[in-house]
Amino acid sequence: MAEITLIDDDENIVASVSLALESHGHTVKAYYDGVSGLEAVESNPPDLVILDVKMPRMDGMEVLRRLRQSTETPVIMLTSKDDEIDEILGFNLGADDYMHKPFSQRLLLERVKAVLRRARPEEEDPAAPAAAGAAGSKMMKRGKLTLDPARHDSLWDGKPVRLTVTEFLLLQSLAQRPGFVKSRDNLMDAAYDDQVYVDDRTIDSHIKRMRKKFRQVDPEFDSIETLYGVGYRYREA
Repeated sequence: MAEITLIDDDENIVASVSLALESHGHTVKAYYDGVSGLEAVESNPPDLVILDVKMPRMDGMEVLRRLRQSTETPVIMLTSKDDEIDEILGFNLGADDYMHKPFSQRLLLERVKAVLRRARPEEEDPAAPAAAGAAGSKMMKRGKLTLDPARHDSLWDGKPVRLTVTEFLLLQSLAQRPGFVKSRDNLMDAAYDDQVYVDDRTIDSHIKRMRKKFRQVDPEFDSIETLYGVGYRYREA
């Protein structure tokens, strides 16, 4: 079970979502504006943040932007606006998933379960084959890149690069077979559960953010190649 921070100014949504999450064993701390929510997450990072876009004092996009400067805690964004721009901007800033209001509690619980499972690969279904679990958690080294799924550590030439859960899974998928092209559909399968639908631009946004992070460590980083109209591949440096 997880510690979840819920940040939303709608008291009805906070009450209903908190009840649904707590009924499934999660611990929920709720905040009704962006400033207090941001302060709480920064002082004591939870396992997951559920964050509304439109709030008083500080909107959800600004909260997400500031969170990504200090933590890679998984974030599910909520919005009452059926606006594609919000979704694209949220993914560009590093959101792990997105839901439009109104939404069913069942669907939200499935999304929470999926994001937490991606963030905790070592806690997968104990009935799953042991070999599959071991392969998924094995440390990987590809040239200057080192990935440790068990610790969620990413290093480039020995220097840490902080990645979100989704970014880590995308990079892990690419690095498993250097030189081989992964289509966007392949990458979606690697980073998202079947019940979560994302489009091509979402994958592109995550790749763009990931490249930026690596170039902050190494301005010459060019190991993630784009093959226009085909997909992406990892080139071992």
